[in-house]
Amino acid sequence: MDQLIYMDNAATSFPKPKIVYDFMHEFYQKHGVNPGRSGYDMTLETEEIIFNTRKMLTEFFNGTDPNRLTFSYNASDSLNNIIQGMVEKGDHVITSNVEHNSVLRPLYHLEQAGTIEVTYIPFNEKGYIDPEDVKTNIKKNTKMVILNHCSNVIGTIQPVKDIGQICRDQGVAFAVDASQTAGALKIDVQEMNIDLLAFTGHKCLMGPTGIGGSYVTEDVPIKSSRYGGTGVRSAYRYHLEEFPYRLECGTLNIVGVAGLHAGQKWIQEKGLKNLHDKEIELWDKLRKALQAIDGVKTYCAESAENHNAVLSFNIDGWEAGDVGTMLDVDYNIACRTGLQCAPLVHEQLGTMDIHGTVRLSLGAFNTEEHVDTAIDAVKEIAEIKR
Repeated sequence: MDQLIYMDNAATSFPKPKIVYDFMHEFYQKHGVNPGRSGYDMTLETEEIIFNTRKMLTEFFNGTDPNRLTFSYNASDSLNNIIQGMVEKGDHVITSNVEHNSVLRPLYHLEQAGTIEVTYIPFNEKGYIDPEDVKTNIKKNTKMVILNHCSNVIGTIQPVKDIGQICRDQGVAFAVDASQTAGALKIDVQEMNIDLLAFTGHKCLMGPTGIGGSYVTEDVPIKSSRYGGTGVRSAYRYHLEEFPYRLECGTLNIVGVAGLHAGQKWIQEKGLKNLHDKEIELWDKLRKALQAIDGVKTYCAESAENHNAVLSFNIDGWEAGDVGTMLDVDYNIACRTGLQCAPLVHEQLGTMDIHGTVRLSLGAFNTEEHVDTAIDAVKEIAEIKR
């Protein structure tokens, strides 16, 4: 069988850099103990790796305090921490139609329970949120605006700096889901006026699954929403208020943190801009070629500007799922089809009734040959129905 062409990097990056696999294996063999619970050398060395990773990522996001960089299972876990920790009964939250279910579902549950009110901002025909739409929907009881930095369906990068400035001027907390951009684009929480940032490790940060986190800037009134062991001040009956313990409890996924540590080093070595420029160059070639094929429709992909390497499309006469199966079985191309856990995007695009789109998402290890194969495959599938 020909080698798999992996184009599902928006779901998780694959493969990982070799340094990630090697470092995780070596680290867990030598330091697979509980950090911060005892005073012997091995546990102190484990804690050092964890703190150094906090520090690396804090600097990467231009934060100021490594202790406010907390770890979780993934971005969904962090977003639950953020939403549950920020809102109270009677609050109003603004979000958008480009959101992933990791934002939508926690908000839906709180909205259904009568705890909060939610406003959903639509995107324009190019796939972007207008900052003015956010501004005009802020009310006296608006507690937070929470938005996706980049859509996992259409790949549009939202104007978070401008939206963050509006939130700052209005005294509203601004939370950003950076699942698709942390490790792909420069994120500066200070310049972008971000109060709460959620990220996952297994996508562009090149870490393994099961690790993610958040960065919370100073003076943000987030509460703990889970309680348990911290390894320090064990006689104290309540969960600790100080960071990082406020948003962490129990034993951390230390091998996941190690993988994140190695992935971050690899990104720094390769250069964030270099990696993104290569991916978007391949994406632009793919976009232009697919748009030239009769019967192929792409979504919100007019330009490479303010875009990530994610392309959604459909072929006239074909169900998205069937196209995905053919790409897999006949061409050995791995992609994602369906609603991609973002139903409001598809409702607005009008693709809900046709069961979503085919999504090709490129990563650091895709090549021009991969893109050429995908173009030829889509062309051949489209010709079958003509």
